[in-house]
Amino acid sequence: MIQSIWPQAANIPNGIPHSGTNTFAFMSFFLFCLASLPALYFPVHQIRHLFTVKSYLVPIAGIAFLIWTIKKAGGIGPIVHQPSKLHGSALAWAVIDMLMSCVENFVTLVVNDPDFTRFARKPSDAVWSQILAIPFSFAITSFIGIIVSSSSTVIYGETIWSPLQVLGNFLEGNHSGARAGVFFISAVFALAQVGCNIAANAISAGTDMTALFPRYINIRRGGFICATIGFAMCPWRLLETSNKFTTYLSAYTVFLSAIAGVIFCDYYLVRKGKLVIDDLYSADPSGIYYFFKGFSWRAYAAYICGVAINITGMVGAVGRKVPIGATRVYELNFFGGFIVSAGTYYLFCRLSPVPGCPEKWDESEARIYDAIHYVEGVTVDDASSLPSGIVDDEDPDSKRGFSTLKQRFLGSV
Repeated sequence: MIQSIWPQAANIPNGIPHSGTNTFAFMSFFLFCLASLPALYFPVHQIRHLFTVKSYLVPIAGIAFLIWTIKKAGGIGPIVHQPSKLHGSALAWAVIDMLMSCVENFVTLVVNDPDFTRFARKPSDAVWSQILAIPFSFAITSFIGIIVSSSSTVIYGETIWSPLQVLGNFLEGNHSGARAGVFFISAVFALAQVGCNIAANAISAGTDMTALFPRYINIRRGGFICATIGFAMCPWRLLETSNKFTTYLSAYTVFLSAIAGVIFCDYYLVRKGKLVIDDLYSADPSGIYYFFKGFSWRAYAAYICGVAINITGMVGAVGRKVPIGATRVYELNFFGGFIVSAGTYYLFCRLSPVPGCPEKWDESEARIYDAIHYVEGVTVDDASSLPSGIVDDEDPDSKRGFSTLKQRFLGSV
């Protein structure tokens, strides 16, 4: 985006050699991070407007980029008719590897989904929107990336794995029309990345830190801490090559898949949807979620088992020689870690049952809690005594939602 405004900016002398990046790229990354910080200030219910704008602009920019690339390649024919370099089992495992990459790309949101679904009016609002949107949007995004990357072979004689690098190459010739197009598309992609950082990183990290240190950290402060750590870890090194990027995705999926397996099994198979809300927010040793000094040995043991099945393959992914069987298991890392951790946790809970588990599916208490506590920490009976500033600071949608839920709850009592 900067280069489309000032083409000469790319010629800035590189003062940071051997760092994995250059001065121009680092300056661009720094400005992007700086511009992202104000978005972390807003609470979750207000930042949704950013995602509304993003949902309109990103598809337009993505489709425009796809059409532009196909036109420069001379049509879709030369792109799709390129011969395959893989055949047989190598092609099959490559397809599986790419499918896992798609899963790995949104596994963070799989684990942190409750950070957002708790704002839904009813469970189906969260379920159906994701069932319909996630497969479709990821399929379209992957299709655009594949076609753009493949078209680079036709246009430039080499395969460029990063669509953003292909977009930067469109500035060759310094035509005003190309610069305007690149600026618009890159600006929308930057907006999309800001939204992705907020949804997958900042809010989730802030929510987790708030749960750990509620006296000192709130979601906003946690988001800023996350942004600081994200900058300090030198993320540009992950994008040096496509192999490093996919290796990184696979590596953190090893740990997140095991967490997802334990969470899924505990809620759906062990507790069957039953939550004792008061005990969830209590440090009383008599609470059913206190376990042993606040730690569940079953969950941690199952988590370790889910991670362990992929460790050998992960070592092979970073360059060590490992058996081919370990490599194949690692290529199925999310499902392997998920199934092993879930199965192990279920076995532990059968051998050493946990308290508070009903015999059949029952979400009734959670639903009553949602109806009462729509404003955090305030019951229906206390709502009338709220200071005016607390309710007035909420947006109109939140106030209408509370009123509706209050009426429904009182009507059912």
